[in-house]
Amino acid sequence: MIEERKAPGLFEQLGLFLELIKFPHTIFALPFALTGAVLAAQGWPEGEKVFWILVAMVGARTGAMGVNRLADMELDALNPRTARRPLPGGLIRPLTVLVIVIVSFGLLVFAAAQLNRLCLYLSPVAIGLTVFYSYTKRFTAWSHLILGLCLACAPIGAWIAILGRVDLPPLILGLAVLCWVAGFDILYALADIEFDRAQGLYSIPARLGGQAAMRVSLVLHTAVPILLGIVGQLLDLGPVYYVGLGVIVGLLAYEHATVRRHGLDRLDVAFFNVNGLISLTLFTVTLLDLVLISR
Repeated sequence: MIEERKAPGLFEQLGLFLELIKFPHTIFALPFALTGAVLAAQGWPEGEKVFWILVAMVGARTGAMGVNRLADMELDALNPRTARRPLPGGLIRPLTVLVIVIVSFGLLVFAAAQLNRLCLYLSPVAIGLTVFYSYTKRFTAWSHLILGLCLACAPIGAWIAILGRVDLPPLILGLAVLCWVAGFDILYALADIEFDRAQGLYSIPARLGGQAAMRVSLVLHTAVPILLGIVGQLLDLGPVYYVGLGVIVGLLAYEHATVRRHGLDRLDVAFFNVNGLISLTLFTVTLLDLVLISR
């Protein structure tokens, strides 16, 4: 006799959803948004602004990841690396994910409305871009750059939230984020080269091969400190900021050395720990330079 499996309750479903979207990975984009905010304010912004930026960020990323998991549900079920995720594994219902996605995007729009009119007008663009990204690997190997563009919206949007306008420094900062995200996403895609080729999916590793893909990733990551240095020059940032850039260079070098030396076995370490440190380092040194160090 087969024992019927009890359907997970509401809170269990919520926990499975947070696991599904890898909620702790919010640490990648959130510090960049806060960096954009403190640069725009030339210090720590007012608390209400920070609160609504945080709400918008959580809503945007939660909705975006939910859409991505729904779009990839059938592909994830075929991939041994992802088949045990809650959605393809049948632990959470697609309707539950869809409802949370709608609520999350609604939260983003509401938070944007609390910030200023330009944020509100641009919020559908951010939503559309994240939804579009979820389908790009079906027709272009440049999907990594489009993912980078999605996360580049974080510091640009935070700057707009504080000042209500777009300026050159946040655009350069956004470009740095784009290169950073695209670079590590290419490394992450190394794990799925054979699967992507078998399923007719597009990625830089599937198209160029592992070694060439790592070179492309290195070029993108080499651009990151250069672009961040330009931001520092445009905003007249001090030595603490540039020391932080040196740390970021070291972390990027360690990430690439780890992947080259250990291959895919250490990919999770390079992907999560190092990249989380990079975003936190940039935010910390920027805040220190603006607030605690005499300018």
